[in-house]
Amino acid sequence: MFNKVVVCGVGLIGGSFALALKAAGVAGQVVGLGRTAAPLEQAKQLGVIDAIAKNWKDALDGADLVLLGMPVGQMPAVMAALAPHLGPNTIVTDAGSTKQDVAAAARAALGNKIAQFVPGHPIAGAEKSGVAAASKDIYRERRVVLTPVPENMSATVARLRAAWEACGATVSELTPELHDRIFAAVSHLPHLLAYALVNEFAQRENTDQLFGFAAGGFRDFTRISGSHPEMWRDICLANRSALIAEVDAYMAELLKARVLLAAADGAGLQAMFDNARTTRNAWLDSLSPPGE
Repeated sequence: MFNKVVVCGVGLIGGSFALALKAAGVAGQVVGLGRTAAPLEQAKQLGVIDAIAKNWKDALDGADLVLLGMPVGQMPAVMAALAPHLGPNTIVTDAGSTKQDVAAAARAALGNKIAQFVPGHPIAGAEKSGVAAASKDIYRERRVVLTPVPENMSATVARLRAAWEACGATVSELTPELHDRIFAAVSHLPHLLAYALVNEFAQRENTDQLFGFAAGGFRDFTRISGSHPEMWRDICLANRSALIAEVDAYMAELLKARVLLAAADGAGLQAMFDNARTTRNAWLDSLSPPGE
């Protein structure tokens, strides 16, 4: 399907994309590019990539597909660097968790080549970051969201869709605006809450005692606070308007819970908890294959 694939930012997401394409037999050669040499050398030693490019000119020579796997804050500079060397037959996509800012950066950098850029967001990850955590199976039975821009040709989007499907993913399409509103609620807010809770505990005088007694519930709630800090800083800043709205809605719900607690309103608390449990169980049931 692709003779030459370029991955810029060969970490967990980019490295897993490379491994999945190679395992599916749809990538002839995978070339890595990045800002530091050590991760690239490690990726080559692990067999994640086949070669290391020194610059965008060499990387894009004969390239069919490019995945930008760096934090969204780095996208504008990277796109500006690749733009002069982008040939007419190369598809470019990204793996960023925000889409309006990435689409705007691509439009500014690529100009009349914007039709070659299809924004994307694989909904997959792991507690560990870096290429050593990459896996060919990370996208299997996971969702990937594409947010095409108006200039994209249907054939270009279809080819990128086929690449992700070869990785085992289920591909959906949203507008960049709707994507950012949805993921502010279901992804960006939970990460912000997990980081904030752990950070608040870390500043207390009895931090060691708190963490000494913390068990499964705390570990489950705060698991995502182990995610890449630079990446999540950029995501929160890029989507801050939608995220602030979600923070405000959550604070309002917390205030309702506080009122119930202060009033010792057991019935009110139970009703809140029952609704949350029923809603979550219905969501989990919807994720299970029929008959499982």
